[in-house]
Amino acid sequence: MWEYTDKVQQHFLEPQNVGEIENASGTGDVGSLACGDALKLTLQIDANDIITDAKFKTFGCASAIASSSVLTEMVKGMSIDEAAKVTNQDIADALGGLPKEKMHCSVMGREALEAAIADYKGQILPMAEGEIVCECFGVTDLEVIRAINESSLRSVEEITHFTKAGGGCGKCEDKLRKLLQETVGAKVDTPLVSIRPKRMTALQKIKKIEEVLEREVRPGLVKDGGDIELVDVDGDFVIVSLRGACKSCNKSQTTIKDYVEKKLRELVLESLIVEEEN
Repeated sequence: MWEYTDKVQQHFLEPQNVGEIENASGTGDVGSLACGDALKLTLQIDANDIITDAKFKTFGCASAIASSSVLTEMVKGMSIDEAAKVTNQDIADALGGLPKEKMHCSVMGREALEAAIADYKGQILPMAEGEIVCECFGVTDLEVIRAINESSLRSVEEITHFTKAGGGCGKCEDKLRKLLQETVGAKVDTPLVSIRPKRMTALQKIKKIEEVLEREVRPGLVKDGGDIELVDVDGDFVIVSLRGACKSCNKSQTTIKDYVEKKLRELVLESLIVEEEN
């Protein structure tokens, strides 16, 4: 269970400004139902560029609804220029904080606000011109870079918390890691750590192990006349069978522990233990 503040619970149970403004001055649509989170924000703006009303429709979790609700309360009475300076952290702070795994909900709120303001001004959002790096959630490289810089992100896991990028099939993790390295690699002294998902289904784990064995391990073994086969995955125990020259090699345990296990721990899950089939 996520630990929600009283403010989050209040805005979730009694959301403010739910609905849609007819003939809105500006509309921001972000996310998608297919991705699990979607937000439509509509603004009414007067002749002096003051936001006089704001309403939302959200499909998502408690954090998404609460973030949208508090955002509409925050921006009413603001000028367009003031609203444009609202950050996702401002939204999270107004709720008394959000679980780190739910920060993307505040980011979605900020993005909807930016989209609504851009719609009012007849402009195209710069973020929309970026290159898609996460196809599952439609996140661009510019969105990832901004999140890294604004929130001092230092791991792929944190990028996922703030943008949802990498939270689907996981194929974009290498791209996210590269963006992270390019963006902050020269600015920090501590190593950049890509923390793998703490909760991985058995199917996801097996699939990831198979991918790493095929891409990172098997080519090296085949080159030396050997091969490897995945036999079973039981929790964190990975059972493999060495083939060819590797099977009869007196250094097979060294291969298992110093090569195969090391690779799987590095690229799949740090707690994995690799053993050879009896």
